[in-house]
Amino acid sequence: MSLILFTVLILVTGGERIVELVVSKRHAAWAFARGGIESARGHFPAMVTLHTGLLLGALAEAWFVPRPFIPGLGWPMLAIALLCQAGRYWVIWALGNQWNTRVIVVPGMALQRRGPYRFAWLPHPNYLIVAIEGIALPLVHTAWITAIAFTVLNAILLLGFRIPAEERALRAGSTVQA
Repeated sequence: MSLILFTVLILVTGGERIVELVVSKRHAAWAFARGGIESARGHFPAMVTLHTGLLLGALAEAWFVPRPFIPGLGWPMLAIALLCQAGRYWVIWALGNQWNTRVIVVPGMALQRRGPYRFAWLPHPNYLIVAIEGIALPLVHTAWITAIAFTVLNAILLLGFRIPAEERALRAGSTVQA
């Protein structure tokens, strides 16, 4: 894969993230209209910065270090990154209007238990998908520094802030849907 195609892949991924933010805003309005309560707003700018940094870091590393495209690594990582996109859409479909990039809970609303959320052993499938994508996407063009940096920072953000905040909010405001 040429550096130009990798750049297109990153730009398309960035465009897809913008679409997700638009969907998230629409879902937030839906939740707030039903009494939704937002929690843990403080870490959201860090999440946006980290995810933007993933895309910019992968591009910068590929263009300026420079990193070669290694077919035995790049093609499998591209396939994994594309599967992660499918997984993201599965998550968004499964949660419907309850999916959001922010932590917003409508009190009394049942938690979804469909799609990837039906597996009790995997309570946060979206975050697993994001973690895998954060490794795979930069490695399409051997941007291993970006892959490592994103993985470490993402783990700190998710495990230290986002997942505990989300679990507290869900315990406080939701019921479980069978």
